[in-house]
Amino acid sequence: MNYSLLAIEEEITLFKKTIEAFAKKEIEPYYSKWEKDGILPKWLWKKLGDAGFLCVDIPEQYGGLGAALPFSACVVDVFCRLGFNSVATNISVHSNIVAHYILNSGNEAHKQRYLPKMASGEWVGAIAMTEPGAGSDLQGIKTTAIKNPATGEYVINGSKTFITNGQHLDFAVVAARTNLDVPAPKGTSLFIVEAGSDGFIKGKNLNKIGLHSADTSELFFDSVVVPASQILGKVDCGFITLMKELPRERTILAVGACGAMEGALEITINYLQERTAFGKSLHQFQVIRHKIAEMVTEAKVNRAFTNHCMVLLADNRLSAADASVAKLSTTEAQGRVVDGCLQLFGGYGYMEEYPISRFYTDARVQRIYGGTSEIMKEIISKDVLGK
Repeated sequence: MNYSLLAIEEEITLFKKTIEAFAKKEIEPYYSKWEKDGILPKWLWKKLGDAGFLCVDIPEQYGGLGAALPFSACVVDVFCRLGFNSVATNISVHSNIVAHYILNSGNEAHKQRYLPKMASGEWVGAIAMTEPGAGSDLQGIKTTAIKNPATGEYVINGSKTFITNGQHLDFAVVAARTNLDVPAPKGTSLFIVEAGSDGFIKGKNLNKIGLHSADTSELFFDSVVVPASQILGKVDCGFITLMKELPRERTILAVGACGAMEGALEITINYLQERTAFGKSLHQFQVIRHKIAEMVTEAKVNRAFTNHCMVLLADNRLSAADASVAKLSTTEAQGRVVDGCLQLFGGYGYMEEYPISRFYTDARVQRIYGGTSEIMKEIISKDVLGK
């Protein structure tokens, strides 16, 4: 699909206003409590589905809106700009990652069973790749799925950690070793494992320094029996599937980073125009004006490259290296910009009652999940310099 973002700018603007109105009514009054509770309410998923904010770019035949990629991305964009980063994170994993694994690699039965329920918010999806001893290193996956030759079923054993939607999930796409005779990540397969399966245990909701209400959990698999029909894609080819989906994941993370930068700048500029020091408004001090100019420039440049990557992604022309550039640049910039904004709030920026503090703590993980900044640099350098 080759298109110009300018051609659909008006429609995107209207869609963003709809998201903003929803957020003001259904999220803003309760968000601080959810952050303190450490989890979003399950009923929010159904409201998001009813509003049409889940699986936006999934085809209508599977319950989605069938909209273009930018409409799906702007759900994450708007929530990040408004400071509801936990909501954005949960939605992004559900709609922009898990749903597309099923759409692109699942069979028709998978699509019919899972996608409509994901679009409606009835079911919540998660992806379980990261393990306690592996992190970003997929070669370190220890979870196994051994085939029972008598039944044709697979028995999964192992554990995962840092799994977004880990408490609310109704199913997870699980990466496991199916061929132990070859070195990982070869011989890895993906399985759709439903909550409630015998031996599938949700661990505790993990406490984090940010994204407090985005439930993040350990998952345990104790001899979980899964039929071969639940394999997503081809046996032993899970790593290839993962690699195909990562450019999308990293581009959406870049979109969220841009939204968060713009949101942090917006509340900071408003604050500077309201506060005074030494007899004049803070925004009149040249050192502050120049700092804002630097940060706005950084946000705008990163937004431009991210939009470029979105166009390439929608047209299936986005390389892994360019997606990594977008993810690296935007998330590192987000850290700098949000830190700079907090500094301009002075002591108030360190107070939890001021939203900028939440922008700050939420930003830190952006340079870690979806591939650390160090991994992004490896991918980019290999593309430029070779191995």
